[in-house]
Amino acid sequence: MPLEPGAPAPATTATNQAGESVSLAFEAPTVLYFYPEDDTPGCTVEADQFQRELETYYDAGVDVYGVSTDDVDSHAEFAADRGVAFDLLADPDGEVAAAFDVDLAEDGRAPRTTFVLADGQVCGLYEGVRPDGHARTVLMDMLDMGLVSLD
Repeated sequence: MPLEPGAPAPATTATNQAGESVSLAFEAPTVLYFYPEDDTPGCTVEADQFQRELETYYDAGVDVYGVSTDDVDSHAEFAADRGVAFDLLADPDGEVAAAFDVDLAEDGRAPRTTFVLADGQVCGLYEGVRPDGHARTVLMDMLDMGLVSLD
């Protein structure tokens, strides 16, 4: 079962689509969403909608990261094709998923799971995510939690 709200957020490191190492400590408000596979219908909808909301997230001081078990090259192609400007983190060995207690499916893919993190802890958890509208829902929930404001 994934880490629940109130649990400490594990510091972790992964490689983004540009081949850069990204260290995550989750002090600033952050959305970390796990998705099954690059360039599939639901994952494309989810990435496109987070990208569409990205300026609003950034204006509110929120970092956004997508994570899947795809490799860096797959992420690079997907990000270029879709115009994704936020980091897509490669987790081919499932280490980031394991740190968040996200159990991979038999095919090695992560289930669609989103974490809201801030001040070093898990503040929100979404399991069984439906991609359409999710990016906006998470942002509105962060406002309701008092984690961000849109002034």
